[in-house]
Amino acid sequence: MNLIEYADREMLVIQVANVIAGELESALLNHDRVSFAVPGGTTPGPIFDMLCATDHLDWARVHVMLSDERWVPEDDPQSNAALIKQRLMVGHAAQATFTPFYTADHSIEAACAELGETLKEAFPLSVLMLGMGADMHTASLFPGAPGLDKAMASDAPIFYPIKMPGGQADRITLTARMLEGAMSTHVVIFGEEKKEALMQAQGLPEAEAPIKTVLGNATVHWAA
Repeated sequence: MNLIEYADREMLVIQVANVIAGELESALLNHDRVSFAVPGGTTPGPIFDMLCATDHLDWARVHVMLSDERWVPEDDPQSNAALIKQRLMVGHAAQATFTPFYTADHSIEAACAELGETLKEAFPLSVLMLGMGADMHTASLFPGAPGLDKAMASDAPIFYPIKMPGGQADRITLTARMLEGAMSTHVVIFGEEKKEALMQAQGLPEAEAPIKTVLGNATVHWAA
């Protein structure tokens, strides 16, 4: 793991956006199309705002996808796809391809299977950006979640449904092997609590700290 600490969040946002844009540009020198997987949530929003203004990328050759998604339609406030369309798929980046995960006419299990077939050419991911929760989850790989063992297995499919407790929306997630196989991985976290969780994760089994799956190949960007 390569941990980079920043003086403030603004510096982190600028640097991460510049690094990711440069990596996508480099990948396009060697491939007709490249893939870029991103998280939902509030943390990456400012990074998306900077990335979508990047005018030296051939965005038409970039395929954007989510690392995970709640099983809700885009008009639901919880939808990650809606956030991506509002914050990333605008400006110059509007030329990129984006594939939402939710479909009203499929079950979540059928959607996972169909997405795996539709998007299989996008792997390995060219660039992957992730967040991490204080519980050490990443994407929708939550410690203790039903189905986590199958989503973490070495022979897991590309996508897997995660059943959430307490009436929360179920989720589709990229499985651990797809995250681990990315050509370049960046994890963005803010705050002392998450920094402490990151340090703790390194001494735990992956089932208790799923973020550990990607740390061997990741650059972690942190600001207070």
